[in-house]
Amino acid sequence: MTALLLSGCFSSSADEPDGAAPTASGERISVAMLQPPRSGLTPFSDDAFKLSRWSTAETLVVLDEAGDAQPALATAWEQVDPRTWRFEVRQGVTFHDGTPLTAEHVAAVLTAATKASPKPRILDGVELTAQPDPAAPGEAVLVRTGDADPLVPQRMSSPQLSILAAAAYGPDGTVDPVGHGTGPFELVAVDGTVGATLNRFDGYWGERARVAGIDVDFVPDGTARAAALRTGAADVVEAVPVSQASLLEPEQVFEVPMPRTNTLYLNTERGVFADAGMRAAARGAVQRETIVENVYEGRADVAEGLLGPALPWAAEGRPARSERPAADPAGAEIVLATFTDRAELPEVAVQLEQQLEAAGFRVRQEVREYAQIEADALAGDFDAFILSRATVLDSGDPVAYMYSDFACDGSFNIAQLCDPEIDAALRKASAAGTGDARRAATLEAERLILESDAAIPMLHERVIQGESGDFSGVARDPRERQLITAETTAG
Repeated sequence: MTALLLSGCFSSSADEPDGAAPTASGERISVAMLQPPRSGLTPFSDDAFKLSRWSTAETLVVLDEAGDAQPALATAWEQVDPRTWRFEVRQGVTFHDGTPLTAEHVAAVLTAATKASPKPRILDGVELTAQPDPAAPGEAVLVRTGDADPLVPQRMSSPQLSILAAAAYGPDGTVDPVGHGTGPFELVAVDGTVGATLNRFDGYWGERARVAGIDVDFVPDGTARAAALRTGAADVVEAVPVSQASLLEPEQVFEVPMPRTNTLYLNTERGVFADAGMRAAARGAVQRETIVENVYEGRADVAEGLLGPALPWAAEGRPARSERPAADPAGAEIVLATFTDRAELPEVAVQLEQQLEAAGFRVRQEVREYAQIEADALAGDFDAFILSRATVLDSGDPVAYMYSDFACDGSFNIAQLCDPEIDAALRKASAAGTGDARRAATLEAERLILESDAAIPMLHERVIQGESGDFSGVARDPRERQLITAETTAG
């Protein structure tokens, strides 16, 4: 059985003497965010990530840099049997409305999540039930799954499984987070799609927040967000466009590696790239550095694999791989497709067309909006497809992405790949327990996928975060779960 205990996860800040209480201030921090709420800030939707980035709603566990689960509203957990996990609920936690956190309420919230429509992404394909532990009333929750699932603790880290007070959950299924979280900041007002206001919550169970509050503006226009930083209207800005980054002071620009890879998928089932040698020729033609410099202005990382620097363990443990010999393209004609919804992808297609033609292919492009091209891509109608793909889903684990894209029965198998050896490696990775064993199995599956040349990773994207410099301790989180925390402070 595995048990994780709270030790060292909530240490004092480096600029405080050991054991000293953090200094609170009357300063408020202003934030310009990319997208307004789409679903009324219900935690069962993607809006949950806003609640998490504002440190107002919390989950049973959080993930560390490596993707391992660490305590939050749960202090410890253990696997009771292959399908049952027991979580000890933190005692002495008070919701912003004054009601206490109990195991019974945690079980009720998790049950509500399973019945939400649509269901939180983290529970897709998962049969999950939750109930208070009858052996420890009020203290622990039993979470059961239909199949053995080593990722249950990581699933509990998803902001879409945040625990809000009972009063937040309406009888019609709506969820109102205002005044109902447990975090160091209380959400006190939401102005539709305009902004939100949060105040420091002095009854927080952990370290008291150092700033007095957060003032949020939703600013979808990237130029306007960057201007807000330049003019002092915002202290922190999400997702500064590459075109605007050069207009800011260099010390205000922070590039955060994202778990997102720009990949060229090759059709392994039919057409030119059904031949492994032709896939190897395409791999050899791709000049990653040129694409990074010309399209991303150097603000991306050249890909060495499917998994990038947002997962530091991938580069550290990646095994050596062999490369198939390339065939001669000899003027073979291919259809290279992508979509317009991400503005940089058509530019990537232009670069790739030039590179592939220089290697001897003849290239015809097909570019449409994503909604009009996805079905054809999944049906294998193109020889090659450029996709910007999230490689780590809500559990913080990349195996689900790899299975979806590269298993014989994967639901997003654009490469039409079906290799028994790869399937076996993916099954082994899926079944492995968390930690080093699972990471090693994941990288072995990655090796086999890359050796097939079914997918040619080109670059790993970064998000550009703008900061005025008037505040320190702003989180720069590849998973975009944290932004303003209890440790964020003026000066």
